[in-house]
Amino acid sequence: MNLDIEGVRKFHGHSCPGLTIGIRAAELALREIGPHAADEEVVAIVETDNCSVDAIQYLTGCTFGKGNLIYRDYGKNAYTFIRRSDGKAIRIALRPDALGTPDEEREQLFRKVLVGTATEEEQARSAILRAQQVDDVLAMPLEVLFDIQDVDPVIPEKARIHGSMICTGCGEKVMETRARLLGGVPYCIPCFEARDRHI
Repeated sequence: MNLDIEGVRKFHGHSCPGLTIGIRAAELALREIGPHAADEEVVAIVETDNCSVDAIQYLTGCTFGKGNLIYRDYGKNAYTFIRRSDGKAIRIALRPDALGTPDEEREQLFRKVLVGTATEEEQARSAILRAQQVDDVLAMPLEVLFDIQDVDPVIPEKARIHGSMICTGCGEKVMETRARLLGGVPYCIPCFEARDRHI
């Protein structure tokens, strides 16, 4: 399968193992569910908000803006893809042992890079080790990397377009389904919560 990996990296801003896991999950979804989502034909339900989701958005066409990317805050590298036309759906979960045992040197160096204490030499070594991990994930058979199962999910409704109201507090427009009424007067959630704290 020909994937625009360089495009994904540019979209995300860098290359990393997490992004690469998303590339491979998207590859599997495209193989099993079908091509890049035209409008809302394909739905992705992601159970994490890490780097992998950028690859899924870029490669599958499932986005928050279209309403066919749904985020569930479970903290798992797991992704469900649904084809609306016939209800076919799969759940893809990163296998616990897929990446092997943690490489202590790589983990220690990456922690130092994250907190800003790595020397230039350590930063370079960390980059080499992470690039190797990216290459390993790209070369791994999909069935070794992921547990894959057919699922029978509730298919989410297509995105609905709602009217807007003007918030009494800040004067900004707010989607009517998100407005909160206080004494019959509409507020956006932040203004409603601020008023509620001062009552």
